[in-house]
Amino acid sequence: MEEEREVTGMQQMKHEDKNFCCNRTEQKGLRRSLRTKGTAAEAVLWTSLKCCQIEGVRWRRQYGIGSYVLDFYCPKLQLAIELDGEPHFSPEGLERDQHRSEMLEQMKDIRVIRFENCLVFDYLDNVLETIREEIRKRKEELGFPPFCQQR
Repeated sequence: MEEEREVTGMQQMKHEDKNFCCNRTEQKGLRRSLRTKGTAAEAVLWTSLKCCQIEGVRWRRQYGIGSYVLDFYCPKLQLAIELDGEPHFSPEGLERDQHRSEMLEQMKDIRVIRFENCLVFDYLDNVLETIREEIRKRKEELGFPPFCQQR
């Protein structure tokens, strides 16, 4: 039954692929609200991501992909960063996040990396190094030159 529901969901997403676009107009207010009322962890991480500070990569905040709004997204590398707080730690939240990541990977080849909010506060340098490593891996996977600056 669970597999059947998943296949049905995938069929629905493929059917709606034309609607699986970026920054849909009907989400504009939501995205704006999420940017202005973001979490403290998002604000801390954004200070390190904005202005192409990591590997010359440009990030966008609260970027819409289909019905999802990603915390941070790099369109050139199809790389998303999600910060997870308490609501994500329930069994339902974990399942929802996993499903969302799988859908983004399958539909748009978007790699999602996740961090708990507390890691951003307590181990920011480690979080940033992990992001750097993922950027390098993603550039290699997508065939970018080794020293390519993506903006």
